[in-house]
Amino acid sequence: MHDIRAIRDNPAEFDFDLQRRGLAPLSAELLALDDARKGAVSAAQANQERRNALAREIGGAKKAKDEARAQGLMEEVARLKAEAPGLEAEQSAAGERLEARLAAIPNRPNPEVPEGADEHGNVEYRRFEPTHPWLETGRQHFEIGEASGLMDFEAAARLSGARFVVLKGPLARLERALGQFMLDLHTGEHGYTEVAPPILVRDEAMFGTAQLPKFRDDQFAAGDGYWLIPTAEVPLTNLVRESILAEDALPLRFTALTPCFRAEAGAAGRDTRGMLRQHQFNKVELVSITAPEKSAEEHERMLACAEAVLKALELPFRVMTLCTGDMGFASAKTYDIEVWMPGQETYREISSCSVCGDFQARRMNARFRPREGRAVQFVHTLNGSGVAVGRALIAVMENYQNPDGSVTIPSALRPYMGGLDRIEAPAGGDAAGSRDAAKDAAKEGPKS
Repeated sequence: MHDIRAIRDNPAEFDFDLQRRGLAPLSAELLALDDARKGAVSAAQANQERRNALAREIGGAKKAKDEARAQGLMEEVARLKAEAPGLEAEQSAAGERLEARLAAIPNRPNPEVPEGADEHGNVEYRRFEPTHPWLETGRQHFEIGEASGLMDFEAAARLSGARFVVLKGPLARLERALGQFMLDLHTGEHGYTEVAPPILVRDEAMFGTAQLPKFRDDQFAAGDGYWLIPTAEVPLTNLVRESILAEDALPLRFTALTPCFRAEAGAAGRDTRGMLRQHQFNKVELVSITAPEKSAEEHERMLACAEAVLKALELPFRVMTLCTGDMGFASAKTYDIEVWMPGQETYREISSCSVCGDFQARRMNARFRPREGRAVQFVHTLNGSGVAVGRALIAVMENYQNPDGSVTIPSALRPYMGGLDRIEAPAGGDAAGSRDAAKDAAKEGPKS
């Protein structure tokens, strides 16, 4: 949510920032709506003030026994009282029109965010390559999983339709291990507080983090005014809604492992095979609540915490600074971590770490009181994947695949797998096919 006072103080700067996101100037429209709101407020106030003044005059007329004048004044009061509900309704409607328009406008990008129309304008920030050789090409995760009999898309389709999967046996355990490993890392080494939040939330929570109203079609409604969360960002960030925090309590750092639900309304025809884009998936989320002057530093810290997961798993990845045309609606600046996927021979997003400034805080009315005793201010909010569990599973399967069709378990995960060091290939024909395909991939050689 934007501050209309800041827009009024510097409309040209506001329009420039929106232009960087590919939007037409909006300050004139917004200021006109604010003028209408102010006019409606003034009219309602003038009505009330006139009624108060007339009440005093009526008292004086009656004291002077001027019944004719008192009667005339009372008739004017009756007329003003009849007009008051309409004026109050217009005041409320004018405020709602302004709020609705402000709520539909994306966040302003930070000045250092690169300008661009789409993902082609993103800029590489840094990358990580394991010390050991890593695969340049190989089988895709669904080929490995289906050949092993541990990844079943057909059964999931019979149960729930497209974009679902059933994981079995050691592959199901590997997904569970990944989530537990990430939680232990973020709570034990990175100082996040683990939270087990509700996964059903109301409209106000979805509005607070900007999933509503703009992205309504991407969400799953659960009935009775509830929504299934698309990410734990929603409940974790809303933990501070409608509150005033002490500055000494900041930063607050929360993490949670939850199922997430997304309709993927805009993803028709994209990533239809496999687990890359599903309606239901697990994710470890990171959320920080900070004072404004600390949010940039916290953003870099959050990115490093997410990177630490992939470094511990020894997965190759790169970090991209998203350009203005590829940023999320609520973001002021976003880093995407993209992990190497040998099966697709490309990098794919596995984490997105964003700083939102006070954009979400204004929607939630989340504030803090500075140490110096100055007026309360809005907090800054940050969120990031720490990381997406399903995509981490995919990355492990593809990067740790073996020529015989098995998958080696990264050493960091073995304590969570009961000491198991590999998921074996199936016996029989499927294994032979897996071996042949993996050997063909291996001929390309590892990437170093």
